Amino acid sequence: MEAPHSSPAAEAVPEAVGTTVPDPAGAAPEAVTVTLTVTSPEQMQDLGRRLAQVLAPGDLVMLTGELGAGKTTLTRGLGEGLGVRGAVTSPTFVIARVHPSLVQGPALVHVDAYRLGGGLDEMEDLDLDVSLPESVVVVEWGDGKVEELSEDRLRVLIDRARGETDDERREVTLVGIGARWAGLREQLA
Repeated sequence: MEAPHSSPAAEAVPEAVGTTVPDPAGAAPEAVTVTLTVTSPEQMQDLGRRLAQVLAPGDLVMLTGELGAGKTTLTRGLGEGLGVRGAVTSPTFVIARVHPSLVQGPALVHVDAYRLGGGLDEMEDLDLDVSLPESVVVVEWGDGKVEELSEDRLRVLIDRARGETDDERREVTLVGIGARWAGLREQLA
């Protein structure tokens, strides 16, 4: 799917897209959605910093997007916004990294589930269920693998132009599932 092109004015403001989005786990028939366009890695990182302001201990964030979509860049911004220790880089080969808070906030647990084929059972060794109550847990490639961790979760879907292109536009759709995310639009305004 090619990312839609819109005017610069529309790029700066999140746009509500609807209220019903299917969840792959089927747990929530309705969800709050917000869609916006990001035009550079710097804007993706800034979006992460903005999202960090609405995150709290116990939040599960699931990132979906093809390789190079900007999942780790967004997470880097989350880390900056949460004030955590250590450089946020892709945890592909270590599967998970914990970044403790430097500002008495929640730790950031950054997981890359790409290499994990099974569901939550295969991720059990990571003890995400133990980390979740006091941390913000961000899982790249988590669809179909970690939904059981929390009824309330934030899915972030990142679409980019496909093929050989230098277009850095990304359509980012935030899907807040569960009561925790009922005010998502207002929180990001």
